[in-house]
Amino acid sequence: MNHTLLQQITRKDAKAFTHGGKFHADDVFSSALLLYLNPEITITRGNKVPEDYDGIVFDIGRGEFDHHQKDSRVRENGVPYAAFGLLWEQLGTGILGEELAQTFDEAFVQPLDNNDNTGEKNELATLIGNFNPTWDASGSSDDAFFKAVGVAGMILENKFERYLGNERADKRIEEILESQQKESDAKILVLPEFIPCQKRLSETEIAFVIFPSNRGGYCIQPQKREYSMNYKCSFPEKWLGLENEELVQATGLSSAGFCHKGGFLMTAGTLEDAVAACKISLSCFKEEPVIVNLGGGKEADELLQKLPGMEHARISHCVLPDVPELTLQGIYGEVLMEKQEWKSRIKDQVKQILKEKPEAVYVEGDVFLTYPIVHQLRKKHIPVLTLAECDGERYIVRIPSGS
Repeated sequence: MNHTLLQQITRKDAKAFTHGGKFHADDVFSSALLLYLNPEITITRGNKVPEDYDGIVFDIGRGEFDHHQKDSRVRENGVPYAAFGLLWEQLGTGILGEELAQTFDEAFVQPLDNNDNTGEKNELATLIGNFNPTWDASGSSDDAFFKAVGVAGMILENKFERYLGNERADKRIEEILESQQKESDAKILVLPEFIPCQKRLSETEIAFVIFPSNRGGYCIQPQKREYSMNYKCSFPEKWLGLENEELVQATGLSSAGFCHKGGFLMTAGTLEDAVAACKISLSCFKEEPVIVNLGGGKEADELLQKLPGMEHARISHCVLPDVPELTLQGIYGEVLMEKQEWKSRIKDQVKQILKEKPEAVYVEGDVFLTYPIVHQLRKKHIPVLTLAECDGERYIVRIPSGS
């Protein structure tokens, strides 16, 4: 952290200046960040920085925290800095620590910086921008700006608490894993209280987590495989959606309470029954990983079954959709259907693929037909595979996240 900057922000008579008029997520979140560090700092807006101004100037003035000059800074990954990113670079480590500050920059700050510099769509930036008065409103732009800053401040506080809370959870899980590593059943983890752990445990063999319920008794949560939407082990199909006496009869466990129809939660009155439910599920579970092959042929099937752990995977074929009706002008064409009809078509195609509960989806074929489906799959965090050639050899590659 830049201690000189922090001292300037936190001094008793601290002040900052940014541009007036229409505001964006960049100057709003920059202001919220300064107010997070010092709720008493005075932020002024205007069209020109006052001469001999001795406060912090951002998003205007061509200084250290402006980004409108030709030689403004760009990150190594190609994402240009905006004012929020320039301030976060110097202040973030003191708030979240070095590692989390970098993660926060990648996940939260960079999309807003990119939006401000390139106009790339960002839902949060749009929501903040909507605080600007309408063209015919009589209200003050400054009043609207500080309302937006108040909302941005709440978002930052919640985000920081979430990041720090997750870090504490990871440390607590590590302690528990170390203390229980000699336990006989490596696939069941009993926690003393609820701790967020799905991401951390995806890297382990642990298939079920049990923890005390705030309603009494115990909750059981199956754990997903790493880079997968599927569980390492699922509750038996016949348990799903049952509760009380029906579930007791189906499981043979006297304190069985409820099993969600989606299979992501089950409850039991005693720890013994919760553990027993896990063991029954493990003994009944038959793993059959599925890979959906969208548009590929037998050559792709053969490569897919050579993937680590996929030797016995079931390959489910899904044909590419037909080209929709087009309006043509020479060699140029446009889809004839309305926007909502097009979106509904893509949604139905993705829904059909997800019925298979695939470990991954392999995609091959015309970009016009495949890209909309790939885009939606990635939004749902489904691993997407495709074919690549390197030095004359063909490989199945996973499209990296964030691309």
